[in-house]
Amino acid sequence: VQLQASGGGLVQAGGSLRLSCAASGRTFSDYAWAWFRQAPGKEREFVAAIRSNGATRSADSVKGRFTISRDKSTNTMYLQMNNLKLEDTAVYYCAARQFWSVAYSRSSEYHYWGQGTLVTVSS
Repeated sequence: VQLQASGGGLVQAGGSLRLSCAASGRTFSDYAWAWFRQAPGKEREFVAAIRSNGATRSADSVKGRFTISRDKSTNTMYLQMNNLKLEDTAVYYCAARQFWSVAYSRSSEYHYWGQGTLVTVSS
């Protein structure tokens, strides 16, 4: 499975961005997709995940602001980010694995990764 993330950029605080992650190659009927992010000098952290049945999970820090979704017809996952804050500045990575995991927020659970896309939030 190959993942290609895109959509990052520079945005002012309070603004919005939508990230995309296109998957190609092998696909799974039961899967988990997720977004992680890594800010400079910090560890990679979980942002949101979506299961093949559409169920979603998100980190407390982004609840009410970020929405994860996917389009099965195009094998694309999205992260709609609204009301962006300075602390959202990071490289955002998409990830995938076959089958849902109860440890969905752990980066080590995911076998496939995109290259990352930089989101910079300015004041």
